[in-house]
Amino acid sequence: MIGRLVTTALVSIALLGCASAPARFYTLSADLPPGAQASKIAVVVGPVSIPAQVDRPQMVITQGPNQVRLEENDRWASPLGDAIASVVAENLAAILGTPRVTLFPDRMAGDGAYGVAIEVQQFLSEPGTAASLSAVWTVRRAADGRTETGRTRVREPVKGSGYADLAAAHSRNLAAMSREIADTLAALSTEETRRLRSN
Repeated sequence: MIGRLVTTALVSIALLGCASAPARFYTLSADLPPGAQASKIAVVVGPVSIPAQVDRPQMVITQGPNQVRLEENDRWASPLGDAIASVVAENLAAILGTPRVTLFPDRMAGDGAYGVAIEVQQFLSEPGTAASLSAVWTVRRAADGRTETGRTRVREPVKGSGYADLAAAHSRNLAAMSREIADTLAALSTEETRRLRSN
C-alpha cells in the first residue's frame, strides 16, 4: 500500500513538472539600415506559402535528411508565413526607402503597386549549425502585368547554440532574399519610369 502511494506521488510530481515547463517564444526580425535613396514605389508583399512540415507553432528541428523534431516548448510567436511576410515587408521598406510597403491583401495600394509573392520551399533549422532557406519569388507590376521570377538559396551559420541565435540566422536569410527582391523591384520601377517619360 505504501509502495503504491509512493509511486502515485512520484508520477504526480513528474506530471506536474512536465505541465509547468515554460514555453519560450521567438520572432523573426528586420534590422536592415535604410537605403540611401528614397522612392515612391508601392509594394504589396504576399501571399507567402511555406512547407506544411514547418507550418506550425513549434520550431521544427532538422535532425537528418529524413528526420525532424518538434520542440513543444520552443515556438514561433506568430504564424511563420505571416512572420516571413512582415519581415520581408520591413526589409523592402528600408532598402527601397519607401513607406508604401504593405501586406497582402491590400486593397488600397492602387494600380501602381508591385506585388511580391513568395513560395518558401525549404526552411531548415539546425541549432548551433545553420539555418537554410530556399524560396521562389515573383515580382509583378500591376500596371501592365509584367513579372520577374527569382530564386533565393541561402545557408546562414548560427552564431550560438540557442534558439534565439537560430531565429537570428533565419532573419539574416530573409534579409538576403529581401535584397534580391529589392534589386528586381528597383529594376522594374526604373524601366517603367523610362517608358513613361518616353511617351
